[in-house]
This record gives sequence, structure tokens and C-alpha cells, in this order.
Amino acid sequence: MGTDTIFTQLSLVIAIAAGMALIMRLIRQPLIIGYILTGILVGPSILHLTKTPQTITTFSDIGIALLLFIIGLGLNPKVIKEVGRIATVVGVIQVGLTVLLGWAGGRLFNLDQTESLILGAALAFSSTIIILKLLSDKKEQSRLYGKISIGILVLQDLLAMVVLLLLTAKHGSSQFSVHDIEQLAMKGIGIALGVFIISVFLLPRLQKIIAGSQESLFLFAIGWGFGIAALFQKAGFSIEVGALIAGISLASLPYTQEMSARLRSLRDFFLVVFFISLGTRLNFASLHHFMGLIIFSLAVVVIFKPLVVLTIMGLLGYTKHTSFKTALAIGQVSEFSLVIIILADQQDLVTSGLVSTITLVALVSIAVSSYLIIYNDQIYKLLEKYLAVFEKHHKRFEREIRRHYDIMLFGYSKGGHEFIKVFKNLKKPFVVIDYDPDALEMLEHQKVHCIFGDANDLELLEETGLNKIRMLVSTISDHKTNVFLASLLSKINPKCVTIVHADTVEQAEALYELGASYVMLPHYIGSEKIGAFIRRNKFNQSEFRKYREKHLSYLQHQYMLDNES
Repeated sequence: MGTDTIFTQLSLVIAIAAGMALIMRLIRQPLIIGYILTGILVGPSILHLTKTPQTITTFSDIGIALLLFIIGLGLNPKVIKEVGRIATVVGVIQVGLTVLLGWAGGRLFNLDQTESLILGAALAFSSTIIILKLLSDKKEQSRLYGKISIGILVLQDLLAMVVLLLLTAKHGSSQFSVHDIEQLAMKGIGIALGVFIISVFLLPRLQKIIAGSQESLFLFAIGWGFGIAALFQKAGFSIEVGALIAGISLASLPYTQEMSARLRSLRDFFLVVFFISLGTRLNFASLHHFMGLIIFSLAVVVIFKPLVVLTIMGLLGYTKHTSFKTALAIGQVSEFSLVIIILADQQDLVTSGLVSTITLVALVSIAVSSYLIIYNDQIYKLLEKYLAVFEKHHKRFEREIRRHYDIMLFGYSKGGHEFIKVFKNLKKPFVVIDYDPDALEMLEHQKVHCIFGDANDLELLEETGLNKIRMLVSTISDHKTNVFLASLLSKINPKCVTIVHADTVEQAEALYELGASYVMLPHYIGSEKIGAFIRRNKFNQSEFRKYREKHLSYLQHQYMLDNES
């Protein structure tokens, strides 16, 4: 085909995707649903616009590598440290039980041993990119359930990499010798070690050059991600494994967020192409032969996996609210699962029917999961009274909760230290509630009473005596959380002085209507303070120098205190 034909096809596909996205916006549905429908619509089952599937597949491969690179950028090892124990326990048990059930179901539906194992593995993993996108859209990736969900996903991705390692050995056979696996593993470890040495010791020294302009940062991100992916592919791995490691190797660098922001547009474009590629693999004509297996697989993914997570977290003492929202987050099939099933098909380990089955299960489960995650608060309210069976009577808190406090401070990192100074001068009992282990470690070093917990956890708030406190201060930037706290206090403790944070005037007005005593608008407060200084001193450079030195000295002092902690 000529390049004009390929261009025409891609133009039509993108135009349809844009139209579908507009429809989704108009009817207020998740855009991911629009991507899925676009993929099915332009595929061979309906319009058959993708007459050069190899081109679409190539774009999809680039998209997968780019998506996994971006995922890797967000998988800072610090996340594992924060929620490592619970993520490991829940992740290992959930993956193990799902693989076992998937294998048993595969055997029940007359699949052979290898196909059954691959089916179980494909159903066991959940979609990192979908969950991270939805959590980011809801601004809940820093909530306790969000961090636990991400921790479980990190563990799943590591386990999926082991499966991919076995499937991407050079010999392309279902039988791998120990020597082949050892040799491949040594190559992978060698390349990964070299990559991380460069990222730790060399790249920080080149920070000014790399991040000197938006263009250079963008080109570096693309070059690093695709370059490392190609290097791993040359060694016998898949580009997906290489792209993920490339992202993880940069996750701790200071300009990681900027790189992710620069790549976001490409991510969205290739996400569309990725789903289009999935649509081209669907063959509705043969799916009716696998309807029983499809229904079984959907039940495992959407019902069994969340129930396992809900049960384990409940047994470990987490509240039903945190457990339920974490459980809903993992109820879909992963992009890794699709890579696994496609690679298995390329090596003739599975039939094309199983590929279509897993593809359909992935699309349906991602669509269903998108709704469940977006509306998890409303669903929880409907099911709350039935979820008590998944919660231990004595719930798990990280620190012993003291009998009474006059003041509660939610959030420490964003200006909390200033409030702590004030509270100490008042000589009134106070407590800090936060879910950042690093912040709690600092507070413990300073001998400040603190509790590990989520501000949206009603059971925790009841245990801490929210109905008896005299003042609440929230430096948390999440508007929904502050609305929850303000509305709750107006009902159970209307005499409490409530000070909360807002980013916009509209948010501040809404919080004042709920009864907040004062709403902090950081930009307004900062502008007001420096404006008063300008009115007093006008263009006096010496006064500005004094003010600058005083501010700089304060910042350095606070930095030293944080480092000592």
C-alpha cells in the first residue's frame, strides 16, 4: 500500500475516535469507553477500515512501549516501601489464587495444560495504565487505597515481567532449558544494572543539559525509553520489558513529572491506537464457540479478584472502605495480559480463539472497571451495610489512638510545620493525621503525636474523637476531602473551628457554605502578604534584601530540620 493509503486509513480512524470522544463527553461517559468502541467499530468485525493491519500493529507496538515507559516513570520504588507489606501479601495471594482458578477453568473448558496456565496468568494481572489514569483523573492516587492499589500493581507488573521473560526467550519454544533461562536472565540483569548505574550516577550530573529546555527533555525521554527498549529486544526480551525498566530507572529523578507531562499527548494518541489494534483482533464470528469461557473469565476478573482483595485486606485489619475501593480498582485485565496472550499466539502456544476471548474479556472488564472506579464512592454507600462481614471488629491503625485531643491537623508536608509551632505554643493536646510514612517518621523524630490514616476514613475519625475536638486544620489540597471534613463537622461538632485548604475561589465559597471557619487560599494569602510589604516599602531595594535574607534563612532552617528528621 502507498503511504497516502496508510495516511488515509489512520486519518479516518483518528477522526472516528475524535467523534466518539465528543459523544462520550456529551453523554458524560468515560473516554476509555469511547476508545474501546472506536477499536471495535473500525476493526474487521464492522467497518473494516484497518486494511493494513501490520501498520496499525506497528503503531500499537510503539504505543505499548510508550505506555509502559510512562508507567515505569510513575513506579518510584518509594511506593513499594510505603505499602510494601500489604501489597506483597495481597498481590501474591490474589495472583496465585487467580492463576489456579484460571487453570482449573481452562481445563474445564477443554484447554490443554499450557493454554490453561496462560489463561490463568492473563486473568491474574490488572491494568496499571487504566488504574493510574482513573486514579489520576479523580486525584486519588495519593489516598491510602490509591497507594495500596499502586503497590499491588507494581508487584503484579514484576510477576508479569517473569512471565514475559519466559515467553520472549530467543528460541521461541514452549520448552525452555535452564541454561537458556539463566543466560537470558544474566543478560537482563547486566543491561538493567548498567541502565540504573547510568541513571543514578551520570544523569543527575547532566540534569541542566537534559532539562535545559522542553524540547531537549522531550527528546531525551523518547530516546531513552525507546533506546533501552530496543536494547532489551536485541538481548532477547520484549520491547515492553525494556520500556518498563527504562521508565523505572528514571522514576527517582527530579524531572520525571515534567517528562510524563510532555509525553501525555503521545500517550493519549497511542492509547487510542492501542485499543484500535485490539479491535482488529476481535473475531465475533468465532466467539460464540467460547461464550462459556468468556463468561467464566469475566466472573473471575470482575468478581473473584476483587473478593480476594476485599477478604485479605479485611483479615489484615483494614477498614471496609479502604478494602472495598482497593478491591474495585483491580477488577480488570492488564495490558500485560494482552501482551502475554499475543506473544503466546506468535509462538503457537495458544489458539486464535483464546486470543479473541482474552481480548474481549479485557475490553469488557476495562469498561466495567472504569465505571466501578469512577463511581466507587456511590457504590460503597449502597453496599456499606453489607460489607461489615469483610471488616474485623478491631480495625488496624498504625499507632495507638490517644483518648482526647483539642486540635487535629490533617496533612503535614504542605505547611504543617507552621501549625505545629502554633499548637505547641498554645500548649493544647494535638495530633497529626497523615498517610505519608516519611512525614510520620519526621513527626515521630520530633516527638509529635501522629496517626497513620486517611482523612476520608469515617471509622478512624470516630476513633480519634472528631466530635470532641475544638479545632481542625486541613492542609490537604484534595477538595473532596475538605468538603467531607467540613460537612461532617457541621453535623457532629458545629462548635469546632474548621480551617481548610482550597485552590480556587469557587472551592472556597463552597467550603464557607458548608460552615468552614476559614479557608486558606495559598496564592491569595501569599499575594496579600507581599502586597502589604510593597505598600510599606515601595521600591526600597535594601528592605527587599533584608526580607529575602530572612525568608531564605527560614527556608534553610526548615530544610535542615526536615533532613535531620
